[in-house]
Amino acid sequence: MPGAATNGKVLVDARPSELVRVATAGSVDDGKSTLIGRLLYDSKQVLQDQLEHVERVSVERGDGYVNLALLTDGLRAEREQGITIDVAYRYFHTPKRKFIIADTPGHEQYTRNMVTGASTADVALVLIDARNGVVEQSRRHAFIASLLRIPHLVVAINKMDLVAWDEAVFERITSEFASWAAKLDVTDITFIPISALQGDNVVERSEHMPWYDGPSLLYHLEHVHIASDRNLIDCRFPVQWVIRPMDDDQHDYRGYAGQVASGVLSVGDEVVVQPSGVRTRIAAIETQDGPLQEAYPPLSVTVLLEDDVDVSRGDMICRINNSPTPSKEVEATICWMSERPLRPGGRYRIKHTTRTALAKVDQLRYRFDVNSMHRDEQADQLGLNEIGRVRLRLSAPLLVDEYRRNRATGSFILIEESSNDTVAAGMILGADED
Repeated sequence: MPGAATNGKVLVDARPSELVRVATAGSVDDGKSTLIGRLLYDSKQVLQDQLEHVERVSVERGDGYVNLALLTDGLRAEREQGITIDVAYRYFHTPKRKFIIADTPGHEQYTRNMVTGASTADVALVLIDARNGVVEQSRRHAFIASLLRIPHLVVAINKMDLVAWDEAVFERITSEFASWAAKLDVTDITFIPISALQGDNVVERSEHMPWYDGPSLLYHLEHVHIASDRNLIDCRFPVQWVIRPMDDDQHDYRGYAGQVASGVLSVGDEVVVQPSGVRTRIAAIETQDGPLQEAYPPLSVTVLLEDDVDVSRGDMICRINNSPTPSKEVEATICWMSERPLRPGGRYRIKHTTRTALAKVDQLRYRFDVNSMHRDEQADQLGLNEIGRVRLRLSAPLLVDEYRRNRATGSFILIEESSNDTVAAGMILGADED
C-alpha cells in the first residue's frame, strides 16, 4: 500500500482502493481467458504454486507454451473443449485499484451466464480477433452490454501479432465497430490493440505498435472514471433486516440493515418509509467499524430512525418527494434462463431488491434477435438464452425505477415456484403507478 515518509515515519494512506468490476466478452477462441491470465501474471498476482500447476498442465496438454488461460478456465469441460462455459471470477489489485473480473462465456449457448456475470459490471471488455474482425458475436456482446447499461466499453483487438502488428487492420476494425455501435446506447468506447499471448499493451505498452499512442489495457482500467456512474441523486435504501437486540440494556434499540442502492443517506436527513408513506428523520448510521455521518452505494449499513415507526423487510427508505413508483404492472426486458420456455400466462415469483411478489406474464410483446437487433413481434415464447420484452402483472405493488435511471431498483429476477430455480433476469423499462 502506498505511503509517504514524514520525519522518519511512514504514513499509510488509509483511504480504501476503488473497486472496479470488469466483465469480459468475445467469440470462442478470441483469447478472453488468456488475456485475464496475462493480466494476473504480468501484474504479479499469480502464486508460485499456481504458476507451477499451469506450467505442468500446459506440458501435459502439449501446448508448447505456458497457457495462461488455464488460470481461469477451471472446469474440465472448459479445458477439454478450449471454451469458457461458466462465469469465472478473478480478483486482483494494483496500487491504484482493486478489480473483480468476470470471465463470461462467448458462445450464444451461454448467454444467460454472460448476463449474470455482466449485470454488476462497471466496464465491459469485448475482445475481437484481429484476423476475423467484427463478427456477429462481437456485435451481440456489445448489444448485451448496452442492454445492461454498462457505462464503459473497451474493445480489445487481440492477436495483433498474427496480423504483423498492422495498423491498417486495427483502423479497419475500429471504424467498422464504431459505426455499428453508434446504433447502441453506449457513450464511452475505447479501442486498444493487444496481444494477450505475448503481453503487448496488456500491462506494459508495446514496442511492436509504435503507431498506437493510447494507454495499455491495465492503465486504462486503473484510470477509467467510474465514480460518476453511480446514482447519487435518487436515495434508495431497501430494508433487508430489522435488528432488535435481545439485550435488556438495549430494549429500545431498533435498527434497519441493508445495502444503500443509490443516493446518499446522511444523519439528520428527513426521509419517508415506503410503501407506508410515514415521514421521519435519520438518527444514526452504524457499521461494524463504527458510526458514519453519511452512507453511499454500495455500503452495507444499519440505519436508526428518530421516530418509532413500523418498518419491515421489503420496505424502502427514500427522500421526501423522491420515491420510486409503487406499481403492480411493469414493462421489462428479460433474459430467459430456463430450458422450459416462457409463454404468456406463465406464473412466477418476482424478487425485486428485498421484496417478493407473485408475477404473471401478461403479454410477450416481442423477442429480440440480438445479432440483427430485429424485433420478432410474432413470437409466442422465449426459449433458453433468448431475450424479449414482456408485460408483468404483480400480486402486490413493488417500488420500482426504470433500469436506465437506477440499475439497482430497476432490475429483478423471476423464480419458478415449484423448483425454486431462477428462470429470468429482468430490467424494468416502465411501470404503471398503482
